[in-house]
Amino acid sequence: MSRRAATTATVAATCVLPLVACGGSRRGADWPLPNLDLSSTRALGGSGIDRSNVRDLRIAWRFRFRVPPGESGALTATPVVAGGVVYVQDMKSNVFALDLKTGHVLWRRLFSATNPGPDGLAISGGRVFGATDASAFALDSATGRFVWRHDLVTATARYVDIAPQVANGIVYVSTIGLPPKGRGVLFALDAETGSIRWRLSTIKGRWRVPKEAGGGGAWETPSVADGEVFWGTANSYPYGGSRAHPNGSAHAGADLYTDSLLVVDARTGRLVWYDQVTPHDVRDYDFQLPPMIGSVDGRPVVFGAGKAGLVIAWDRSTHRRLWQTAVGIHRNDRGKLPRRSVSVCPGLLGGVETPMAIADGHLYVPVVDLCMHGSAIGYEPLDSVNVFRRGRGELVALDAATGRKVWTLRLAQPPFGCATVANGVVFTATLDGKVYGVDSGDGRVLWSASLRGGVNACPALASDTLLVGAGVPTGRHARLDLTAFRLASAG
Repeated sequence: MSRRAATTATVAATCVLPLVACGGSRRGADWPLPNLDLSSTRALGGSGIDRSNVRDLRIAWRFRFRVPPGESGALTATPVVAGGVVYVQDMKSNVFALDLKTGHVLWRRLFSATNPGPDGLAISGGRVFGATDASAFALDSATGRFVWRHDLVTATARYVDIAPQVANGIVYVSTIGLPPKGRGVLFALDAETGSIRWRLSTIKGRWRVPKEAGGGGAWETPSVADGEVFWGTANSYPYGGSRAHPNGSAHAGADLYTDSLLVVDARTGRLVWYDQVTPHDVRDYDFQLPPMIGSVDGRPVVFGAGKAGLVIAWDRSTHRRLWQTAVGIHRNDRGKLPRRSVSVCPGLLGGVETPMAIADGHLYVPVVDLCMHGSAIGYEPLDSVNVFRRGRGELVALDAATGRKVWTLRLAQPPFGCATVANGVVFTATLDGKVYGVDSGDGRVLWSASLRGGVNACPALASDTLLVGAGVPTGRHARLDLTAFRLASAG
């Protein structure tokens, strides 16, 4: 289940309440892809922001989101930047092109199509690639004119909620497989025409009780390296279970290929190798995050994480796990659930919910500590959970070679704002709208700011500018904006 969809609980509560060298890293000043580059490093070495000047960040402009907040708020997408233009997508799938210097609207393309998110865009070859709830599309980046649009949903794969990846003339997207009979599918589309190059189902075999079961697909952007696409896949449903089918017996078995790292041939869609992290998931433990591509001491490595609160490193040549580190609170998180309700940690909104970053031999991991009550027959309703009161968080730095914890920064609110790195500074943001700039070496807070709404989206960097979106209402006077922070010396 997408963590963006899980923000229903948040909105309801507020409205009523040299070790590593990563390939493909862009050293310029733009942020053209959802996680910066094809390796999903989220570390912009070309940024002008660093440890010495991060305290000089000031608000340069704000862009207001006018759509009413839905189950995931008004914004869940990462802004992308190319050629002095910021492109951002709201939770109605509407796309806006903004001048990076001033925030002035250059053009808009309105869709009015809602999904759980995270949504988002990618820029390549003068085109803006994105998705609505049911389709993928390409727009002319200068004008917003439609280039193509392709419907992807079927009766068993009902939503698209992913920000696309674009590499070598191919656009990679996915559907999500909600019950009944849900079977999420991975797609490769021709970037010029939108035609389908290949598709791959993430569900192997049949569900035991199709009318109750579903799962798979991807809701975070994949990574691409060496002719292969690296995907993190979603959970199987229903989590917990039902009275008729407790402990997920409606989807009996391992439920391949849910909650897995899937490595697929980029050209043909053939499954090359996989590792399932949570077989027969009854706790909503998506292994959903964009896998990060790097190397350790010359060894090619891929790093992954998800809602089970596990960060894992694999050797890309041997496909073996190199290390595994648990982060955050863990309680009643393995095996069958009892019929009585117990506290489960990570809960439905817990674990590593949003993308990590990698730089200078460290992985930077935003962790949500939020337990929930669950049992063999179901979980407490999400709309009854006040995430602000019950949720906490951490930003954890791990040694990329060993998985050892280097430092931990405790946060008063859940960090749904991912990790983003610029020259020794790690940025993250929390549900209450607090933005942090943290020393990547020791975890000290170097700079912070407060937004006018809560954060449920990843920041992005461009030159001397930090872009952070606030899309979650935090009270009567909240404002849902994309805020550009710029170094004072940059003007």
